[in-house]
Amino acid sequence: MTRALILGGTADASLLAAEVARAGIGAVYSYGGRTRAPADQPLPTRIGGFGGVSGLADYIRRENITHVIDATHPFAAEMSRNAIVACAETGTPLIALERSPWTRAPGDNWIETRDVNAAVAALPVAPANVFLAIGRQHIAPFASKPQHTYTLRFVDPPEAPLPFAADVIVSRGPFTLDGELDTLRTRGIAWIVARNSGGDGARAKIDAARMLGLPVIMISRPQLPERLRVESVAEIMQWLGHSTRLGA
Repeated sequence: MTRALILGGTADASLLAAEVARAGIGAVYSYGGRTRAPADQPLPTRIGGFGGVSGLADYIRRENITHVIDATHPFAAEMSRNAIVACAETGTPLIALERSPWTRAPGDNWIETRDVNAAVAALPVAPANVFLAIGRQHIAPFASKPQHTYTLRFVDPPEAPLPFAADVIVSRGPFTLDGELDTLRTRGIAWIVARNSGGDGARAKIDAARMLGLPVIMISRPQLPERLRVESVAEIMQWLGHSTRLGA
């Protein structure tokens, strides 16, 4: 019998969980544990890490997992690498549900960088209002440029002191274009730093930046080993041997 493990935490993963539950496929949904109040899922859910490659491999064996679906954030590189190795060790089929990255549109003013440290270096020397739309795990390097006024946006309020003074917005996406335009205008944002997450839920800030003529420092996705990858829930369901029409 099929028993899938969905490595989730994204909107795409939630859509997949709904389809899997509707089709009556045995599955477990796994959250990484970084969000303190994760959204409810229609599947049995676990929260927290596995303990590296060996822990994930042990879980796959212990729980009789037959398929692993990596639907984590495109920048959750450690989890994705662990899944590749653990599935290879256990002989478990693996597929990634990965949204396409954003591409430049006419009028975009992007400065593309390979990582967070390069993004810090790309910021100007002169003080500016900067919107860091990169998640709380990646903000520490920006303390090296304290002359800027930073705006941060998190799903949860920060539990520990931040490495620099900042205006913190606590909000969960998806975000609208009008809302992002208002955020950028009312805070006088001059620069945006973003990760190339792709998808629609976080794209509004990129569209708003284009409309306002603001520069965006765009951090490229981490490189991962080759793996089977698709971009839609329907393709995942086909891989599992089911149709998204089942149960509809």
